Amino acid sequence: MDVYLPIANLSVNGLWIIALGGLTGLLSGLFGVGGGFLTTPLLIFSGIPPTVAAASASTQVTGASISGVFAHARRKGVDFKMGGVMIAGGVVGAIIGSLLFRFFESIGQIDVVISILYVVLLGTIGSLMLREAITALRPPQDGVTRKAAKRRHHRLVAMLPLRWRFYGSGLYISPLAPLILGTVVGILTMLMGVGGGFILVPAMLYIIGMSAGVVVGTSLFQIMAVTMVATMVHALTTQAVDIVLAALLLLGSVSGAQIGTQLAQKARPEVLRVILAAIVLAVAIRMLVGLSYQPDEIFSVSGL
Repeated sequence: MDVYLPIANLSVNGLWIIALGGLTGLLSGLFGVGGGFLTTPLLIFSGIPPTVAAASASTQVTGASISGVFAHARRKGVDFKMGGVMIAGGVVGAIIGSLLFRFFESIGQIDVVISILYVVLLGTIGSLMLREAITALRPPQDGVTRKAAKRRHHRLVAMLPLRWRFYGSGLYISPLAPLILGTVVGILTMLMGVGGGFILVPAMLYIIGMSAGVVVGTSLFQIMAVTMVATMVHALTTQAVDIVLAALLLLGSVSGAQIGTQLAQKARPEVLRVILAAIVLAVAIRMLVGLSYQPDEIFSVSGL
């Protein structure tokens, strides 16, 4: 079933795009990630221009996140106060990211920047997550099962002023920590078309020290709002959002997120982290190969 994409100016298999949306929706419900870190590279691998892929993927991430937030909110798995602070930072980050996007686009380097960001961020985070998850799964050498240490926020977070109580997360920390985190994620959302969950989830666990029970839902709540803003900014500035492509992705992602949320309640968190880390590393390696691969025919444009 071929479908014409007006902004990308090419035809694609509509069923493949819907299936891709379902897969990223499943990841959204399972891991609390928007799924954009997988959607954008797979769209690029399918021949979609990187600028259109990044802008349109943020629209699909919004749909998957909305579905996941409702599912987690029903079991009180969302810290709305913490999410609200991160959303404020995300809006600022989206504006900064849009300026960076237009700058790199104006000098003709936006495609390379997007690819490099994927390789560096996904490679680093995937490696750290895989090491931590494998350590958690490995049985103790002395045969004694140890109780997991209580999660605490990073010492740099403790140094920040103006502390607030975040009852949903059980924390008493400065709002500057989630505000800065939200700003960074907002910038990445604009540049890479990602929700930022693959950065949010580890940062919320190991830097902010949030309870594991509310991390996934709160991450999706922040992703939902920031990707809405990012989509509107892209539509007004870069004009790279392909509504047909976004609609096809949304068809699959909403139902996939519901299925992922149900599976997440039954699976071991350590196993889920191993799977997510393996997926992240696989995408990073594929993007690295794409950066280093030299095509058979090289074209150049020179002034007369």
